[in-house]
Amino acid sequence: MYSTAFLDLPALASAQGTVRLPGSKSISNRVLLLAALSEGRTVVHDLLDSDDTRVMLDALQQLGCVIDRTGGTLAITGLGAHKPRSPAQLFLGNAGTAMRPLTAALAVLGGDFTLSGVARMHERPIGDLVDALRQLGCTVDYSGNEGYPPLRIGQPNLRLDAPIAVRGDVSSQFLTALLMALPLVASQDVVIDVVGELISKPYIEITLNLLARFGIRVQRDGWQRFTIPAGSRYQSPGSIYVEADASSASYFVALGAIATGQGQASIRIEGLGKDSIQGDIRFIEAAAMMGAQIDSGPNHLDIRQGAWPLKAIDLDCNHIPDAAMTLAVMALYAEGTTTLRNIASWRVKETDRIAAMACELRKLGATVVDGADFIQITPPAMASSDTSTASHWTSASIHTYDDHRIAMCFSLAAFNPARKMLRIEDPKCVAKTFPDYFEVLFSVAQAHQVPVICVDGPTASGKGTLASQVAQRLGYHYLDSGALYRLTALAAQRAGVDWDDEAALAQIAAHLPVVFEGHSVLLNEDDVSELIRSEAMGIGASKVSVFPAVRTALKHLQLSFAQLPGLVADGRDMGTVIFPTAPLKIFLTASAAQRAERRHKQLISKGISAKLDSLRSDLQERDARDSGRSAAPLKAAEDAVQLDNSALSIEQSVDIVLDAWRSRVLA
Repeated sequence: MYSTAFLDLPALASAQGTVRLPGSKSISNRVLLLAALSEGRTVVHDLLDSDDTRVMLDALQQLGCVIDRTGGTLAITGLGAHKPRSPAQLFLGNAGTAMRPLTAALAVLGGDFTLSGVARMHERPIGDLVDALRQLGCTVDYSGNEGYPPLRIGQPNLRLDAPIAVRGDVSSQFLTALLMALPLVASQDVVIDVVGELISKPYIEITLNLLARFGIRVQRDGWQRFTIPAGSRYQSPGSIYVEADASSASYFVALGAIATGQGQASIRIEGLGKDSIQGDIRFIEAAAMMGAQIDSGPNHLDIRQGAWPLKAIDLDCNHIPDAAMTLAVMALYAEGTTTLRNIASWRVKETDRIAAMACELRKLGATVVDGADFIQITPPAMASSDTSTASHWTSASIHTYDDHRIAMCFSLAAFNPARKMLRIEDPKCVAKTFPDYFEVLFSVAQAHQVPVICVDGPTASGKGTLASQVAQRLGYHYLDSGALYRLTALAAQRAGVDWDDEAALAQIAAHLPVVFEGHSVLLNEDDVSELIRSEAMGIGASKVSVFPAVRTALKHLQLSFAQLPGLVADGRDMGTVIFPTAPLKIFLTASAAQRAERRHKQLISKGISAKLDSLRSDLQERDARDSGRSAAPLKAAEDAVQLDNSALSIEQSVDIVLDAWRSRVLA
């Protein structure tokens, strides 16, 4: 999962391959709570592992449930007839699928409970659910602003004789919460009346389907009245499987429509078919209206590009409220104006999604009109046959508002005809439902050119430290090319090969059994991270690197590190030989005296004795050897940014490089 402050996506060219999606958030948290309320032990397969499910599991454990995890399965021993452990203070993050149903269940069971979350959760309305619970005789008080969490729950004095009225036009989660809570106290028939038009009906269908799996058969009169039969009692189904998330599937359905091209290439989504119980599976109907070509099997979807440009649509999106956000980004690739209606629920989600989507779409060059319950998008001018219209697309830094769906759906804008770089701010917010979303995206996407930042310079200039920290800040891969030459020298030494035997060294370099794992370097599965940093291996690297055959053998290996989303490579010829078209090249220097002092401190800190004068002499000799060799001599690329860090801290150097990067990619 990307934990960086931002992630820069290069212009993506195409996509092809197979993805397997995480489990549905909506199903996962419903299953967890139903299992917790049931008699018996429930084994849950393919549960989503995300921020939302983790806060639900933490809460259930606090309440007294026994939870066992084995491999990919999780077992919950439910409370059954036992009361939840009280008092308890439950922190539920920004998980509406945890806050709303737990509020209802704990309110009807009674106890001493405090429910809170992050700042945004305390801005998400819950007053309509609390009003319904108070009709029942539940004790629910606000600890902060009226109508919003945090909440304090006490002992109820239940009254079940009259129908319970709840608004249905703000969030379907209020009705879901009541439907899941009331079987716990159904000593007689309990009736729920929905006031106003019920939005997001497919999510209620998920709730009813899962309730039936746990032994509760709710009687439904249209979408206005629901009856929980007297004597209802939760029973574990023994085991249950969580479907892949249909909302998450929307990004890869859209990807197939945008980026596969017209032909045989396709995106296959496994773990989900058209018969899914999730309402958001109907996103495929909307995508097909826009031009996607979709084939469905019992447990997979195949998507490829059909019409291009895509077709603009005018659609009531009440049935796919979350997935409809993806349609808004697909509209960037459509011919004409797309209107998405009946999406008022967007305003009370993780953020005000109508306002957020309008703001970020405009950054990309779209014309957007938004209202209380609709959004209308006219895309930047584009056409597959006329690249001149691509100039209407602009580079942008997408603010994600700590909203996972905004981060994921806007990543699709990297497939733009203008080949503009796209920055996604706070990419880690996808952890709410799809922690490895970007890794999955990169597994099927291809870029026009993977962005590379080269950091070249002489020995002990600090290029390794600088490059690794820049890579960490950007969320990019990191290549220490010098390590490859050090590894070659070490492998040769272990094989009894002299450092002046060019042919034998080239053979070793061509089949170097190296693996980089985080900060560790493995040679034949042996961790040699410290060993290759010795002065002896530094000298060996300088000697073996003079041979053209060795450099040729290692070039292919170095090129293979250029993978999405990007690469920061340090060495001596990264910008001149290996990645000559890199958009940013840094040539890092420092005085010989400064470099010798740095190396001296480094060695002393490791308990290695060293003389400053000797180190300075060795560095000067190595500089002369590296600069004077015939094969890829050490020199600055003509378009490199010269950076002397003799008087700079590493933080200052990193900031200079990132500023230079920002000015080039987001210009």
